[in-house]
Parts: sequence; C-alpha cells; structure tokens
Amino acid sequence: MAGILVIGEVQDGHITPPTREALAMGHSLANASGAAVAVALIGSELSASGQEAIAAGADQAYTVEDALLAQPQIDLYLAAHQAVCAEATPDIVLLSRTDIGRELAPRLACRLGVSLLQDCLNLEIDADSGRLIATRPVYGGNVQAKVRSTGTPQVAAIRPKVCDPLDPDASRQGEVTPVAVALDAAMAKVTIVRQETSESAGVKLEDANIVVAGGRGLGGPDPFSELEELAGLLGAGIGASRAAVDAGWVPANWQIGLTGRTVTPDLYLTVGISGASQHMA
Repeated sequence: MAGILVIGEVQDGHITPPTREALAMGHSLANASGAAVAVALIGSELSASGQEAIAAGADQAYTVEDALLAQPQIDLYLAAHQAVCAEATPDIVLLSRTDIGRELAPRLACRLGVSLLQDCLNLEIDADSGRLIATRPVYGGNVQAKVRSTGTPQVAAIRPKVCDPLDPDASRQGEVTPVAVALDAAMAKVTIVRQETSESAGVKLEDANIVVAGGRGLGGPDPFSELEELAGLLGAGIGASRAAVDAGWVPANWQIGLTGRTVTPDLYLTVGISGASQHMA
C-alpha cells in the first residue's frame, strides 16, 4: 500500500476534533494493512498543527500554507488538496463529513477520477482483497450496507463521532512536508461577504452527554420552551427533528439526524419524535 492520507481541517491554528477522529480511523486501518498514515493540512497559519497531527496519529504531515486559505473557499481547498494527493499518491483518502467535508469530498473524488464512499459509519480492510469496505446508511438511514470501492485511490468520508480520537502522544516522531501550490484568488467561484456564527445557548449539542430533543408531535413552538428548561436542569444539549425545524418552530442548528447534527450522548430523551432511525437507539 502506498499509504493512507487524511484530509485534515485546521481551526484557529489547531487541528479540529473531527480530524483527530479521522486520524484514529486511519491509524486503525494502518494497523490492519501495514500502511503509513499521512495528513494533509491547509490554511494561513500552520506553525503548530503539523506536529499536533503527528502527536494525534499521523506519521507524516503535508502542509499547504497560504493567506488565501484563511477563509473556507472550497475551490481553493480543492486545488490545495488535489496537489497534496498528487504528492503523496495514497491508496486511501479519508475525510471527515463536516460542513467542509461534505462539499470537498465529492469534488475531490471527482478530480481524482474515482467514486466516493459517503457518510461512513465504519471502515475496514478486506483480508482477501486488501480493499476498503465501508459500512454506510442507505434508504434514509433505515438500513446499513457494506460497500466496496473499486477505484484507486479509495476515497471515504467518515461521519463525525463514530471513532474516538487517540490520546495525543507528544513523543511521536514524523516529518512535516510543505507542498508548494500556485493559488490565485480568481480560482474561487464564490465570494464570502460575511460570516455569522450561530450557537444555541447551553451545552454544545455535539459534545453533550445528555440530549433532550423534540419533534412534530409537540404540535408547535411553545412546548420547546419547556424542553429548554428541562435541558437546563439536566445540563443537557437541546435538539429537534427535521420536521420541527422545517416547520420553523426552532432554529436550524438544533436539527439532529441524517441532514443535521450527529450526537453521541449517554442519555437521549425525545418527545414527539418517531420513525427516523437516527432518533432510535
């Protein structure tokens, strides 16, 4: 195997939690295949992130540092990561299915001339063929299927929170390799006018050990105030089904499920939600 390349994300100069999870998945696959794990990091300030990624499980870090990469411009990100893939020549490319990953993964797979294993819940190496086998939801998440990629490199987007990150090991050694990429602002097809951050009050939904969620069965927006009060008493995150969000009863950043946020609480309390497998144990 030529190796495993994790497409990482950097925020405020540090690798993100989903990147750590993807590195852990890559490390698990490497143990089964004997391959090395590399990470691709792009941004405007990467002084610490390369060594940080090595401590989190990478054997090598490829970095593309450019002021144009300070903002999340998918066209520029795509060009940078395509250049890293050409440099690293991996057999497997892993991304986290974050907001950026959802846009980047299919574009990168297309540029590499291969199909994409999307929204993977688990990845394993087939003992006979050495190929990547992905477990992913189908039919709206009501069924899980095992699928295999036939192209090379094999590109897979992992759902966040399905893999625990490795404990950082500052003693791990690895090489940080800068990659020169000629980027131009004209490559970006979208202009970012402004950025707004919207967060619900209280515990961050993705990190909550307890989540309280409501759905269409509540009948309107008013009962959600009582759910918020309950969440506050329990120290819980507050969420909702897609139906409640589509009805305009609660903000979009409350949405949990296939098209919303991924949660992994120890306790999940739902009121007025039925049907969707994402809300079932």
